[in-house]
Amino acid sequence: MDYKELVEMALEAREMSYSPYSNFKVGAALLTKNGKVYKGCNIENAAYSPGNCAERTAIFKAVSEGEKDFAAIAIVGGPADNGELTICPPCGVCRQVINEFVDCEEFDIILGTNKPEDMKVYKLKELLPLGFGPGDLAK
Repeated sequence: MDYKELVEMALEAREMSYSPYSNFKVGAALLTKNGKVYKGCNIENAAYSPGNCAERTAIFKAVSEGEKDFAAIAIVGGPADNGELTICPPCGVCRQVINEFVDCEEFDIILGTNKPEDMKVYKLKELLPLGFGPGDLAK
């Protein structure tokens, strides 16, 4: 799957966002190494902290169905009423969750806009240079 398609799927996921408090809608599309895609959106809560980001929604959906081998994730986000989206990087918590399941030097994070051709691609290592992961735990 090319990354433009993955960004388009993230834009579709963004439409499902439940963000009545921030009006900041985010969508993510997670590509597994076997080619399956899991979409996620941000889900807010009146108590704030129980909310969940789009990236984690997609990852948790995949893991809950037995998938743990991920190739890339596309993320799009911005104000609900904004016609022009700029890139929306994942928050620190999402970067940490992604790091749990991937090789940070291989995994691609695609930051898209509402124009799928206007994307930027980063390795997780670039966005989480000193990440703590499973390999850092004493055995």
